[in-house]
Amino acid sequence: MSPEITKHNGKVQVSPLRSMPPPSSFTPVTPHLAISPTVSVVVPAMNEAENLPHVFATIPQWVDEIVLVDGNSKDDTVAVAKRLRPNVKIVTQTGKGKGDALSAGFAACTSDIIVMIDADGSTDGHEIINFVGALVTGADFVKGSRYASGGGSDDLTINRRLGNKVLTGIVNVMYNTKYTDLCYGYNAFWARHLEVLDLDCDGFEVETLMNVRAAKAGLKVHEVPSHEHNRIHGESNLHVVRDGFRVLKTILKEWRRQPSPPQPEPTATPAADRGVA
Repeated sequence: MSPEITKHNGKVQVSPLRSMPPPSSFTPVTPHLAISPTVSVVVPAMNEAENLPHVFATIPQWVDEIVLVDGNSKDDTVAVAKRLRPNVKIVTQTGKGKGDALSAGFAACTSDIIVMIDADGSTDGHEIINFVGALVTGADFVKGSRYASGGGSDDLTINRRLGNKVLTGIVNVMYNTKYTDLCYGYNAFWARHLEVLDLDCDGFEVETLMNVRAAKAGLKVHEVPSHEHNRIHGESNLHVVRDGFRVLKTILKEWRRQPSPPQPEPTATPAADRGVA
């Protein structure tokens, strides 16, 4: 932690050090690392009872809140979630689609940081610390990338890989970004930016919408490597052609939309001063 140094009328001015929060406000992550912000993990799920034991086992115990959004499952998804984590927060989805589920889950979160992962076992909860670490060290929005050094995928077909590459290139040209992976469902952000993201879509285009709106709003976006695993049980609801066109439509639609201004960092406990110890 260092004092803020600014210039006024050509003279250097040094503001006093801001006080650190008390040790009791930090959550131990490892024997050598603790964080102050609270963390919520949102898990949209529909008929994922068989996969939840694996998914929940990867979510670190230091996570403050798990919000499971149930898409009116016909199996024991809710019962399994409650058995695995008795304090899990269950949100029953009233609409349809992944975008709608995430919107409902985000609205139910009470933490400083929100992380979104999938319920099929394809995203690894052990990686959450990488997302949180990037946020507490200065990022506003952190997106997982299967193409960043150290990332990868066991599940990308040739068609999905090609479609993702083309759509990522279009976004990079239109929005002056340098994304390496557009259509991936592992992301994290400060909850104060929910208003900027303003999710208003239903389907799998939700990841693209979030990435584009974060860029348009001028948020500090950071990519971290992530490895996508195969779905453990069941079949995906993703349809490459149909959902690819929905993503493209979202990209073009957002080009005409005015961005919302990002929310400033809290003045009482700035993120830079209450992050990692």
